[in-house]
Amino acid sequence: MSQALAAEGVRVRAPGKLNLFFEVGGVQDDGYHDVASAYQAVSLFEDVWASPSDEFTVSISGTVDVSGVPADDRNLAVRAARLVAQRIGHAGGVHLDIVKHVPVAGGMGGGSADAAAALVACDALWGAELGTAELHKLAARLGADVPFALMGGTAIGTGRGDQLSPALAKGRFDWVVVPSDAGLSTPEVYTHLDELRRRPDIGTSNAVPEVAAGVLHALRAGDPIALAEHTRNDLQLAALSLRPELREALELGEESGALAGMVSGSGPTLAFLTVDPESALELQITLSAAGYEALHVHGPVAGARVVPA
Repeated sequence: MSQALAAEGVRVRAPGKLNLFFEVGGVQDDGYHDVASAYQAVSLFEDVWASPSDEFTVSISGTVDVSGVPADDRNLAVRAARLVAQRIGHAGGVHLDIVKHVPVAGGMGGGSADAAAALVACDALWGAELGTAELHKLAARLGADVPFALMGGTAIGTGRGDQLSPALAKGRFDWVVVPSDAGLSTPEVYTHLDELRRRPDIGTSNAVPEVAAGVLHALRAGDPIALAEHTRNDLQLAALSLRPELREALELGEESGALAGMVSGSGPTLAFLTVDPESALELQITLSAAGYEALHVHGPVAGARVVPA
């Protein structure tokens, strides 16, 4: 991108994500958990415009409810912009115009996508040319899902979820996602999972989490039927306990042609895997007719990238 174009502003698009597999280890001394996740970036995007400014400011709009998204320094995208400025010694600021399409606090990484987009946008706007490795270092400081929003595609995440390795995924996987009117706090879901695991009938394993081999084989084969046999989300137990009304939609989707249904990440968004685009459309119509908002998305898609403004 030329300096002249960058001076006028930069537009970056970053994807939301689904956790095809999510295993959560026991709580650590610092309160965090080791996890093993199979991420897939899907075709529900956040758009961020970065334009020159003397200060760091942000405006937020979108097709989803953005009333709970902070428009100050608590915003993850603003924090991302400040990190880039600090890294390169940029004396000015930036205005970020965020247009959201990923459900807020829905377990699909919308805020992380905003942050990834802001990193890429500011890098381009200021001509920093930090490179992929440096941007990933900054992303890891912002949260476990931000590095994946940069990478996109399909990946395995371990540690806190930010130690990423690309995973080969052949072909296309079609999903129907059902957002919820009210979000769920990720820390609250993890805390509730820890509480539930203290029960003797649930418990937890101290083993190091790992992604099931069947997930990797299904992705490499491009086989949604095989993938459906191995999808898993340890956070689903806590999310459904906190929001039991989600069970009705989950059961309807599974009874109406989905290969598998699950809570996405920490929820409350639900994700249904289907065999092909036609099946996804049929399921979308069925869920919509029952009064649910239902969106047909597919993956994998690319990570945060500059697009024509």
